[in-house]
Amino acid sequence: MNIIFLGAPGAGKGTQAEVVAKAKNIPAISTGNIIREALANGTDMGKKAKSYMDAGQLVPDEVVIGIIKDRLAEPDCANGFILDGFPRTIPQAEALDAMGVVIDKVIEIDVSDEDIVKRMSGRRVCRKCGVTYHIDYKKPLVEGKCDTCGNELSIRPDDAPETVLDRLTVYHELTKPLRGYYAEQGKLITIEGQDKVADTTALTLKAVE
Repeated sequence: MNIIFLGAPGAGKGTQAEVVAKAKNIPAISTGNIIREALANGTDMGKKAKSYMDAGQLVPDEVVIGIIKDRLAEPDCANGFILDGFPRTIPQAEALDAMGVVIDKVIEIDVSDEDIVKRMSGRRVCRKCGVTYHIDYKKPLVEGKCDTCGNELSIRPDDAPETVLDRLTVYHELTKPLRGYYAEQGKLITIEGQDKVADTTALTLKAVE
């Protein structure tokens, strides 16, 4: 089964993709991870990506698509795969179709912007040991202190409310139109993100049965 996971930043699609990957025994392919792997392995496409990144430019679609194509040709994708973070735009989705890649289901984790801002801006991280907390959902024993090492907790720049809102704006402009693209193909399944991750997971696993 070939699956795409869609969802705004902070909606939790990555977590759900990993759960389904484990349940189905297929790889969850994160665009960011495979680009880093291509860079580390010095593949032809990785070298092309590096040339753009070194110049401070965005990696163009044709390079990203080339890296995706190389990854999908690996033996562990023979029985299926999950794409997380790709496609991000309609042109990328069209390129995926043009490659002859057949997608069986597109799972969208739908969470309101208000809830996403609350989730992400409430996260706190220990810079020393990396443990993550949340001011509402996973509070430390002592406010502002890491349970593990006692170090001060801080908010990551990416989690600042204004940054989250900027990322959501980009998502709505570029990525959300994919809902209509895949709905027209009869492949879209929308799952309403729940307050508890386990509840969202239960709905997701049911959708891919």
